[in-house]
Amino acid sequence: MDPRRLILASRSPRRKKLLEEAGIPTVIAPADIDELIDHPESPQHLALENAYRKALVLSARYPESIVLAADTIVVLDGEIFGKPETMETAHLMLARLAGQTHEVITGVCLSRLATATVVQFEEVTRVRFRELSLDKAGGYSAQEDGRRLIERIEGSLTNVIGLPMERTLAAIQNHFPEITSNSPVHP
Repeated sequence: MDPRRLILASRSPRRKKLLEEAGIPTVIAPADIDELIDHPESPQHLALENAYRKALVLSARYPESIVLAADTIVVLDGEIFGKPETMETAHLMLARLAGQTHEVITGVCLSRLATATVVQFEEVTRVRFRELSLDKAGGYSAQEDGRRLIERIEGSLTNVIGLPMERTLAAIQNHFPEITSNSPVHP
């Protein structure tokens, strides 16, 4: 694997698109771990721990490469919402979020085993949903349903889409500049 190509420990097409739009050559290689669903300290620690565990799995597989792993969770009044597994669960989740301000928390871990480099951070964005009349069940995505669902965002829009790009690009530039040196777009 080309060490100048970033390995994304995710199946998320949104994350890949955000990175490639920023000029970061990306290969998808999901970590396929059982994600933790709770953490004794905080939701931020949960997101960071899941991202770290994903990064470790792929760093062991590709020690010379730079691995980016992320975990995004939604939190309302201290309750962590998991990824909805059914349309009914998605409908109930959206109904709970309607008219409320919730947090979108993403834990990010960048790592390269060969140089023993690990960079971690979390991003918290507050999102207020409009009051909704839900005719149709389903999860939301900020880039597709944003105007219809979202009343206000405080923080990083790209975090809500799937990856806090401002901080991610800064971390890549500071710790792995070789990835961006030949990229068409620099952070």
